Formats: sequence, structure tokens, C-alpha cells
Amino acid sequence: MRKHSLAKGCVVAALMLGQAAPAMADADGLVGGVVGGIIGGIIVNEANKNKRTTTVRRTTKRTGLSSAQREANREVQVALNYFGYPVGTPDGVLGRQSRAGISDYQLTLGYTPTGQLTEYERTHLIGSYHRAIAGGAVTMQQAAANPMGLRGLLVTWRDEAAGITVPAVPQQGQMALVAEPPAALAPEAAPVIAATAPAADPANGGLPTFLGSAGATQVSLASTCNKVAMMTTTNGGYTTVANMTDPSAALGEQFCLARSYAIATGEEMAAQVPGTTPAQIAEQCAGFAPAMKAEVAALSLQPATDVLAETRNFALSTGMSPAQLAATAKICLSVGYAQDNMDVAVGSALILTALGEAGYGELLGHHLSQGYGATQRTDLAFDWYGMAIGAAEKGATPVFAPGQPERMALVRKAAYAITGRDDEAAAPPVKAALPTFQVPAPAGDAATGTAE
Repeated sequence: MRKHSLAKGCVVAALMLGQAAPAMADADGLVGGVVGGIIGGIIVNEANKNKRTTTVRRTTKRTGLSSAQREANREVQVALNYFGYPVGTPDGVLGRQSRAGISDYQLTLGYTPTGQLTEYERTHLIGSYHRAIAGGAVTMQQAAANPMGLRGLLVTWRDEAAGITVPAVPQQGQMALVAEPPAALAPEAAPVIAATAPAADPANGGLPTFLGSAGATQVSLASTCNKVAMMTTTNGGYTTVANMTDPSAALGEQFCLARSYAIATGEEMAAQVPGTTPAQIAEQCAGFAPAMKAEVAALSLQPATDVLAETRNFALSTGMSPAQLAATAKICLSVGYAQDNMDVAVGSALILTALGEAGYGELLGHHLSQGYGATQRTDLAFDWYGMAIGAAEKGATPVFAPGQPERMALVRKAAYAITGRDDEAAAPPVKAALPTFQVPAPAGDAATGTAE
């Protein structure tokens, strides 16, 4: 009995140390932030699973809602779903998933992500929804022209109502700035003039640049996936192996499909982290970008084997177990795609692939073949696709869309096609063997043999 009590005390002490460790590691950047906030939470979550289940059953949020309030909440959920903030089936109860969607909506507009709508935020959301529905095809055209898709219309219409004209859309990975009164816009910005001289002085060791910050502007993946979704619906469904004519477009469809699965998977895992908000998790995941800057840059320059070797070295340097690091990367992969932060997404996918989850190599192939978060390099993309294809052919459980076993056959065909090797993908394997034929001896030789 005494031994049992001692063992139980050790377990409790270990959990307490696990919760205290992140505070001492805060100065260690990625390890202190991501591990302490997310992985530590996952460990505690698993240890207290039964206890939390009981607590959830005792929570009864539905009883205090009037029918009018429930209907108002349902309207908010419908609007959030429409603008690309998935909150599930509208049921009139603003639970965890709805609060996460509200936080994302607030982040889009540059507001504090509290998960609770102010009256202005609610009015703008509902008003924009009715305006979008009334616009019909015009709304879809506006969304297709906006790099942020339907979400971008929320920013545009908010600024229009404030009497502010925004000359440029937010760059990839950035949130929209909160609209300020017109006086805050003075003095007027100087016009942009084409560069006629290097921005850096070569004599002082700096490299010249003629494009300035404009050269770094990238198209939003979220916006592209909105357009892809509309085109897929118009075309009657996803491209198949039988009807594929544009391999790049087919890979784009699969990229967006995989992105959706990655977001959903990470959100489910993040929901199991107690005591944290989506905004806090996103803040910690932002540490992937600076921590893996070198590895992310190498993706566009080096072969897959070299990039994986560098990423494995980075993984070892974190001091985290593979399971902890993989869980962190899956959550941060979701955050990266949801916030259109390609550095976080690419870094997370690199970690997962380096840890042996070859199915995530497909994402890196997509980034290279489509040019999001990386330089467009179809030659380098092929090997990353090959990792995922090889894993699927060996019977590994698909990482994305497991209910579509034919999906990887399409990725294989398209990956070969973009590199000019489409026939190789379709060619059946030929066994190595020497042919043998029974050739009868010439008649003259047979006669000679008889005479002798």
C-alpha cells in the first residue's frame, strides 16, 4: 500500500514538473513557447481525460438560451460558415468551435480575437452576409478577384463603410489593419517610383535589389483555394485519373483538399489543449517561421534528401521527443494554412516529413509545383511527391482524404506529367528476363548429321 502511494505521488510530481517546465524554458524560443503551450497541454490533457469528460457533461449551456437568442446565434454561425470560418452545423449555441470561428473573423479584420462578438462586429458580419447573398454572381466575381477570397470582402466592405479606400490587399501571412479615422491617413504617402539604382550599396557588402518589397508579395493560398472550390463545383467535381487534361490544375485541386484536411486535423488536436485560446496557440506556432527559416529557404534550392537531413538536425536540436514534435507540427500546420502563413505551414510539413510521416511530403511537392511559400520548382517537387506516392503504394494509411484511395493515383499521374514523364507513370512494370525460343535446326544440318 505504501509503495502504491509512493508511485502515485511520483506520477503527480511528474505532471506538476511537466506543467512547470515551460515557464523555465520560455527563453528558449520555439521549445519554450510551442512545447510549453501546446505539447505540455496535450500531456496534461491525456492525464486528465476522464476528469475533463465529467466536467463537460456538467456544463449545460443550452438551458439559458431563449428562442430569439438561439436564432440570433444561428444567424451568426450561418454567416461565419459562408465567409470561410467553419463552425459546423448551425445549432444556435456558440460553443468552442463557434468561438474559434469568431476569433478568426476578428483576426481577419485586425481586431482582438476574444471569441465574443461586439455589437459592431456582429452587425458587420450579418450585414455583409446579407449583402453577399443579395449580390449573387457579382459577389462571386468580387471574391474571385480578391486575394483573400470571401474573407477579403469583409475587409473591403468594412473600409468602404468607414470611407477609406485601401490601395493594396494584405500580403500573405498578414492580418488586415484596423481602419482608422481619415485624419490618421495624413500625410499622404509618396507615389511609388520604379527603382533606378540598387537599394543596397555593393561597396559596403550589401546585395542590390531592384524590386523592393513589391517583389516579395505573394498570392494568398486561401484565396486561390476559394477560386479552386468554385471551379470544382462548376466542373461537376474533382478531376479524376480518367479525365485529367491539366496536371497542374489537378494538383492544385488536391493541394486545396489536403490543406482543408490539415486544418481540420490540427483544429481537432488544438481543441484538446486545455487552458489555451486559438489566438494563444497561433502566437506560439508563429515561432516556427523564424526557427526554421534556413530549412524553409532550402526547400526551393536543394534536393529533398538534403533538406530532410537539415530538418532532422533541427528536430534533434529541439530536445523534444518525436511524438511531441509531431503533435506540435500538426497543430501548427493547421494554424499556418488557416492564417495563410506559408512559412509556418512549410516548416511544419518539413518537420512531419523528416520525422518519417512521408505522406506529408505531398504538401511540400504542392508548395513547389504551385509556387506557394516556395519558388515554383517542378523538378524539385517530383521527389517530394514521390515520397508520398511511395508510402501509399506500400500500404501506409493516407494522411489526407483516406476515403478516396484513388486519390494518390491521380497525384502520381499528374506529378509525372508536369515533369514530362507521364508515360512512365502509366507504363506497366516489365520483368527482367531473357527471352528463349525453340528454333528448329535447318534441314541441311539435319541431313548432314544423318549421313555421318
